[in-house]
Amino acid sequence: MCGIVAYLGERDAYHVVLKGLKRLEYRGYDSAGIAISADDQLKLFKKKGNVSDLESFIEGKDLSGGAAIGHTRWATHGEPTDNNAHPHLSSDGSLAIIHNGIIENYSSIKQELINKGHVFKSDTDSEVAIHFIEDIQKNNHCALDEAVRIALTKIVGAYAIVIADKHDPDLLIAARKGSPLVIGVGKGEYFLASDATPIVEYTNEVVYLNDYEIAVLRKSGMILKNIEDVQTNPYVQTIDLELDAIEKGGYKHFMLKEIFEQPKSIQDALRGRLNAAKGDLALGGIRDYVNRIVSADRIIILACGTSWHAGLVAEYFFEDWCRVPVEVEYASEFRYRNPIVREGDVIIAISQSGETADTLAAIELAKAKGGIIFGVVNAVGSSIARATHVGAYIHAGPEIGVASTKAFTSQVTVLSMIAMIVAYKKGTISQTRYHELLAELETIPSKVEKALELSEESEKIARMFSDATNFLYLGRGYNFPVALEGALKLKEISYIHAEGYPAAEMKHGPIALIDEEMPVVFIATRDSSYDKIVSNIQEVKARKGKVIAIVTEGDVLIPKIADYVIEVPVTNEALMPLVSVIPLQLLSYYIADIRGCNVDQPRNLAKSVTVE
Repeated sequence: MCGIVAYLGERDAYHVVLKGLKRLEYRGYDSAGIAISADDQLKLFKKKGNVSDLESFIEGKDLSGGAAIGHTRWATHGEPTDNNAHPHLSSDGSLAIIHNGIIENYSSIKQELINKGHVFKSDTDSEVAIHFIEDIQKNNHCALDEAVRIALTKIVGAYAIVIADKHDPDLLIAARKGSPLVIGVGKGEYFLASDATPIVEYTNEVVYLNDYEIAVLRKSGMILKNIEDVQTNPYVQTIDLELDAIEKGGYKHFMLKEIFEQPKSIQDALRGRLNAAKGDLALGGIRDYVNRIVSADRIIILACGTSWHAGLVAEYFFEDWCRVPVEVEYASEFRYRNPIVREGDVIIAISQSGETADTLAAIELAKAKGGIIFGVVNAVGSSIARATHVGAYIHAGPEIGVASTKAFTSQVTVLSMIAMIVAYKKGTISQTRYHELLAELETIPSKVEKALELSEESEKIARMFSDATNFLYLGRGYNFPVALEGALKLKEISYIHAEGYPAAEMKHGPIALIDEEMPVVFIATRDSSYDKIVSNIQEVKARKGKVIAIVTEGDVLIPKIADYVIEVPVTNEALMPLVSVIPLQLLSYYIADIRGCNVDQPRNLAKSVTVE
């Protein structure tokens, strides 16, 4: 959700933090703020709106100082206003806090503090936290880090916090539980952020804070301890992230760049794992657990949003190839219905960020019931990566656009490899079919590249339908989840109402909506249900609906009946979602851009949903 950035060192702290906030604006953009600790004062600047609004507001002010904390907000407690923007100050103005997460018991703490005479200036739970820490420090006559530790033993909820003290500008205190926080380690300096993107410009040495861990940072060094006051040793990791990976690189939007990066991101998911010529496929992350997956009687897939759609595609892989029953669950619902998880069940958790709060909570529940937890994530060192027994990274690289594109195709790629390995070991597919699938998978990056060459076709169609108020997306079999994903992309970034359905279900309700104003997108590639989907297209045309069809290259039938056609390369039916989704991503992008929408930062959405 919200984005946290902080700096302590000899550099100009304001400019380091401001640049970091711009890199993290995809995480939250309702409001932004910075507090600079210098000369026994906290210089506080915050503004409703995006980071550029804050930058304009600050222009001409004294911004000197070597310690600063900054925040981009995605509103949870309280509307987006100047007062609700972070950082928040303590009652006496000596402490400033930035916070990502939700403090569930803030109301009772706030009432206690009000009874003691505290006056609050915002509607946020975050301001309650810094008043609480201040109150503990004064009443216990203790150091700030001890006051933070005591407060965190009483706070219920999720948090990533960074605190600055105007009386001690050589100090920053950070802590986390359930929300990500990474510390970049330099020479006599530290960088803190919700993820590594603001840090990579300065250092590739990082420490990922663990839950219930507190960091006390000074230019002279770092001390880590937990809330039991036991000191821990920092584990410094080297991250592999290039600066150009988080720049637009000449594209108008990050989303468009990420759509066009998919031949490379899929290839990166395959690299070092697949060699079709030798018949080799290996995922080092699952080697020690592969036999447990092979022998599992059931697989449960947990995910949210686009990752859930990737899970639906994987359901087809595992049931078709491995002959094992699969349940694909919304992680946000799974934990609230007392689910049945049996000892030895395999639970696959899918998340781009690796920080999705609902998925993390579902993992913990499944783990407690004896499930084997397998993670499929993008972010190295993320909470889900550390909470699972075993897993595989998708290696999609940074995805800055809020609407996921390349992470989806990389997730599907990795899930297909897992299913192929399991099926081959189980003997549920023949050696011949196994090698055919490997060979086909190896061609996918080039086929995606070919599909991208027709981006102009998607743009032309987008211009025809940019004023539409509703869309219907229909697909069958492996392409049904693609219909859901296409509809989600359009909703997310263009604000046009769109629904995805199995094509056969059209007659059970949605057909009532079809008239000459209704664009209907069919994923109608040539596969085992081709004849059925042709019939569905004819049913829509009989009701004067406008048909946009994604078809297999060389199709001569559907172009005669559809209004608009986009061709994609011939691909194995099971792997077609990796190719057929491309024109849908482009269609959504161009419609949103034509409508003047903020493609990379769609309203009300945040990239990483770290609160429930």
